[in-house]
Amino acid sequence: MSHFAKVGRVPGDPILGLMDAYRLDPNPAKLDLGVGVYKDAQGLTPIPRAVKLAEQRLVDTETTKTYVGGHGDPAFGRLLLDLVLGTGNPLEAAGRAGATQTPGGTGALRLAVEFIASQLPGRGIWLSDPTWPIHETIFAGAGITVSHYPYVDAANRQDVSAMLAALEQVPAGDVVLLHACCHNPTGFDLGQDDWRRVLEVVKARELLPLIDFAYQGFGDGLEQDAWAVRLFAEALPELLVTSSCSKNFGLYRERTGALIVCAADVEKLTDVRSQLAFLARNLWSTPPAHGAAVVATILGDAALKAQWTTELEAMRSRVADLRLGLVEALQPYGLAERFAHIGEQRGMFSYTGLSPEQVARLRAEFSVYMVSTGRANVAGLDFSRIGDLAAAIAKVC
Repeated sequence: MSHFAKVGRVPGDPILGLMDAYRLDPNPAKLDLGVGVYKDAQGLTPIPRAVKLAEQRLVDTETTKTYVGGHGDPAFGRLLLDLVLGTGNPLEAAGRAGATQTPGGTGALRLAVEFIASQLPGRGIWLSDPTWPIHETIFAGAGITVSHYPYVDAANRQDVSAMLAALEQVPAGDVVLLHACCHNPTGFDLGQDDWRRVLEVVKARELLPLIDFAYQGFGDGLEQDAWAVRLFAEALPELLVTSSCSKNFGLYRERTGALIVCAADVEKLTDVRSQLAFLARNLWSTPPAHGAAVVATILGDAALKAQWTTELEAMRSRVADLRLGLVEALQPYGLAERFAHIGEQRGMFSYTGLSPEQVARLRAEFSVYMVSTGRANVAGLDFSRIGDLAAAIAKVC
């Protein structure tokens, strides 16, 4: 008897598959714009100097490797709340906000999913079209009904009016997932007036916002990127926020994140956090400690925090300059206007507007790797390669 005889095979993750294909490509001029990590001028994903210093301090001073508890490191949670909601924010002072440490931003999403499924049964979730593919699978896998609101139109332009019209039809009480900044995968972000309009619809329809905040500091800056989260936290009695330290601290493999809950009062926050601790116990017992200890060390030390902030701003500025540089490099081919949106988008990713056929040609003819939807990781580009990429794009267009 074969217990596994009927076990089928699922297709591999398309982005991880791109990574494998890129590694096997012998072309020395190959270019990886697929996997979502920041790269420096040498094509490496660097460890920030502030992180290395914090790690050395931990090596010298850490006295135990015991468990950190269901909600994780309290210092990490407190300092991350300050980073996301603002230092001295009234919610934290009133005991209305708390952070539960998770294995990365994906872990925070998984914990949010389990909470919604178990404590808010029957609620549907509304995702942008398009959105990060894991959003789709993680909610559907929990048995939650997944629906979509339009975000980008057929001409690869952000369509806020269509988004608002769709949200106005969402059943009262449902959950709506919003990207705080650096929308993945499109790079199109809402403006402040757009956010205010979305907030009014959320209020009118009595929706529960789940804000995915994976790229704080990569859009317009640490404080600027948190603007929408803080707007919603101030205006609404209840809010869920998933925060990730993968990109802004360069802690990708350390899996460091948190699910932040804002509730109407202390008692209700305590109720919700008790449920989160119970759910986390059955998911991962307690979260990994190292990455959170690094973040807490940096955020709790003025000099380290200043160094980290400077390094993060350098990464953010470099990506913004790469965007503008690519648009400028397309100018001689008469394509700058067609791809002007690349310079207007924010964060690591860009919905370039290239078709699946054009993406396939870029890979086959020029060893340029990106997702078939045309989503490119601009942070994987290098200034010395911008001209080559522009020429390749012009060729397939």
